Amino acid sequence: MKIKVTSVMVSDQEIALKFYTEVLGFVKKTEIPLGEHKWLTVVSGEEPDGVELLLEPMGFEPAKAFQKALFEAGIPFTAFNVEDIQKEYDRLVKAGVIFSMKPTKMGPATLAVFDDTCGNNIQIVQV
Repeated sequence: MKIKVTSVMVSDQEIALKFYTEVLGFVKKTEIPLGEHKWLTVVSGEEPDGVELLLEPMGFEPAKAFQKALFEAGIPFTAFNVEDIQKEYDRLVKAGVIFSMKPTKMGPATLAVFDDTCGNNIQIVQV
């Protein structure tokens, strides 16, 4: 069994696509119109055939409450691995990304948390 697609809930798919591609550096993989929303995925440019991240539209009220509660509690919705967290942190800060937690050593990993502009805290991790 393998993970092929995972998702992150987003308040606006177009804003999310712009942020995840132009700021974070992911690449759009799939865009299929489905009425009001789309099946919209991005992938790492380093792994174009790897796991797809679905930019999931917020069409379900309980999901909106869940996303809001996680965000307000400062809990990351998901995490992305990076090779050099300080370099990535510096690049993202320069691009205007707002961090709620600067790179912080926690056991064998170093973590940082930022706002994805779409309702989520996202964690980057260097192990």
